[in-house]
This record gives sequence, C-alpha cells and structure tokens, in this order.
Amino acid sequence: MRFQSAGRTEAGRRSHNEDAFCSEPELGLFAVADGVGGYEGGEIASRLAIDSLLEFFRRNAADPDATWPFKIDPGRTLCENLLVTSSRLAHRAICARKAGRLSGMGSTIASLLLCDGRAVVAHLGDSRVYRLRAHQLEALTRDHSLWAEMVAAGTSDFSSRAGCPYGHVITRALGLGEGDGAPELRSLDVSPGDVFLVCSDGVSEPVPEDVIAATLASREPDAACEFLNAEALRRGGRDNVTAVVVRAL
Repeated sequence: MRFQSAGRTEAGRRSHNEDAFCSEPELGLFAVADGVGGYEGGEIASRLAIDSLLEFFRRNAADPDATWPFKIDPGRTLCENLLVTSSRLAHRAICARKAGRLSGMGSTIASLLLCDGRAVVAHLGDSRVYRLRAHQLEALTRDHSLWAEMVAAGTSDFSSRAGCPYGHVITRALGLGEGDGAPELRSLDVSPGDVFLVCSDGVSEPVPEDVIAATLASREPDAACEFLNAEALRRGGRDNVTAVVVRAL
C-alpha cells in the first residue's frame, strides 16, 4: 500500500511554537508533539520527543540487528514495540535535560506507524489521531487529561473542554509524572482511501469534527493541513497549530 502525506506547524497567535512534528513516509512514521513547561522548555521538550523517535527509527531501519535499549515485549508486535521503545527513549531524553529553568518541561506525543499493512497508534497527553473512513471520522485516541477522565467517569459538570477551568490539565506526558514514557497503544487495519490526521490540541479543540471530516475527504494532504491550521486560528484558537495528514492509496 502507498501513502500520500504532509505536515504543517505554525506558532499561530503565540510568539513561539512549542509544537513539533515528523512526516516520514519512508519510515511509515508520522507524529506530533506539543511541549509544556514554558517558552524554552516546551519548545525543547517537543523537539527532543520528535528527534528521539526519528533517531531510533532511522537507526533500526539502517541496522535491523541493532541492539535495542529496552527489552522487547513478546506479547506485542514488532511495530508496537518500535513505538513503545521510541516513546520511552523520548521520555528518557527529556528527563535527562530537566534542570533549572527546564525542570518543568514535558511533551505530549501522538504517533502513527503504518507497518506491515497495519496502523499502530501510540499517544500520551492530548494530541490526537483521527481516521476518516467512508466519510466517517473516528478519534483513535482518548485524551489523557483531567477533563477527559472525568467525562469518562461521568463526574464532570462541564459539557465541553473549552468551558472547563481544568480542561488543559494533562495526566500523562513524556518527561512528566512517575511513568516510564510507555504510551497507550492501539492497532487497527488500513484500507485504501483511509485518511489519518495526527494533530495537536491547537487544531482539535477549535475545529469541529464535521469540519475535520469534510476537510480530510475533499482536500489533498498538504492542502488539508494548511486549511485545518488556518481554520483553527479563524475560529479563535490561540494555541500553536500542527496537523499531519496521511492518505492510504
């Protein structure tokens, strides 16, 4: 199966961009990271996250017999292990830089790996992955945020994240908390015509899902990225905006 892909990121109304992304069709790897921890920290954390993923995938592609830094889980596929290991490496890289003014930095990560005819999705935080199939949009991730967890538990008094005072409090991220950076995983099939969107919350929060679906259905990947970022800002978004779109042919 072949793919078309594109990615775009913009600072938007902010003075700096704490988002980073990769769109690497030759590796089958597409990811978005959204840094936290202030101006310098967030920017560094998201870049460390993406660079760590790319370094591990490129090294493994160049030398499939290379020794891995963590033990492989025999209960997972190779593709799943690739994403878990790269995420743990990103977590370790961010933690190694946490000192002084960078002590509070961390990053979300949302990754899509197209591998062996399957799509493997991995995420930590509130960056998202969607799939459009037969004009039906499905969120393949559920935010690791306080609001999302309260909604799932039926204990939230707020119908939308935008109206919730703790709507942007994330509960899992690279470089933060007590975990080792292992992401939540999901594996699913891929069919020709499927369109995937990997994006930061700067896009997913202000842009309604029906607009996302119509955009992915009607535009080529680069045009879809450009439109979604612009639409997020047009609708009042004040965050950085990043979108990566992948279409299966």
